[in-house]
Amino acid sequence: MFLDNRQVAMDSVLEALADSIDYFQDNLERLRPSLREALKPHYEARSKAMRELRELARRHLKLLPRDADVERDDYLWLWSRLKSFVGNESQVVIGELLEQERVLMQALATLYTHPLPEPVEAAVERCWTGCRALIRELYALQKMRR
Repeated sequence: MFLDNRQVAMDSVLEALADSIDYFQDNLERLRPSLREALKPHYEARSKAMRELRELARRHLKLLPRDADVERDDYLWLWSRLKSFVGNESQVVIGELLEQERVLMQALATLYTHPLPEPVEAAVERCWTGCRALIRELYALQKMRR
């Protein structure tokens, strides 16, 4: 089955959401406890938003879930670990989390160029707002730790 452009855009958003959650969960132990606790509520909300968007995408856009790109995840994890040898581990993770947010924001921006059913658009707007809040939090944590 071929996807239309709107479905491809939604699939990219869902993939970016899943990647950001996976990266955070895979790197929890690399963060200092205070950073972990500051970021946890954002990622819990993100998990809820992703479940909601998956359901809405299935119902309104006829989009079925796909498996994550495991090889890409392994590469990103290895690259991040290598960078930690020459820098502060928490700062490296924060930088990588910011990169995940950049990817997600691009995917959301692309999705916004397509007409969306009202329930989907409302969920996407909540996701956008949550992403912006997480970016602000990450930058604040990055400044505090320098």
